[in-house]
Amino acid sequence: RNNVPGLELRLIGPLQSNKAAEAVALFDVIETLDRPKLADALAAAGVRAGKPVHVLIQVNTGAEPQKAGVLPAGVSELLDHARAAGLMVEGLMCIPPADEAPGPHFALLRKLAHRHGLQALSMGMSGDYETAIRFGATHVRVGSSLFGERKPSESP
Repeated sequence: RNNVPGLELRLIGPLQSNKAAEAVALFDVIETLDRPKLADALAAAGVRAGKPVHVLIQVNTGAEPQKAGVLPAGVSELLDHARAAGLMVEGLMCIPPADEAPGPHFALLRKLAHRHGLQALSMGMSGDYETAIRFGATHVRVGSSLFGERKPSESP
């Protein structure tokens, strides 16, 4: 568990429902909520742990079948479900398709967040963080710039 003042641990990446309790115990914010079953598991884990669970909803802005995330049309329904379950939904997260300009995806995420009164926008990685900031990103993920590219054997 994080015991460093001012340090916030955020989970980015796929999360299985059966690992919800471990995620709630280890992380301050879970950025990859993408389905009602996971929302329910996280909420139950939060109740058992006696702590609020802060999340971002992952949106699959490119409708890519290989990527996790709720489709843009499903954001309202998942948001309502997560809030009803007792989760603290802070905002939205996306990873645009690698072969498309990221700007339209960031604009869509910003529009969805604004429509639902959400403040946090986790979007942009090492290759497109400047564009993400122009579109209102509150969080960017720049691990490759800081630590270098992963070798194939290091990928999850």
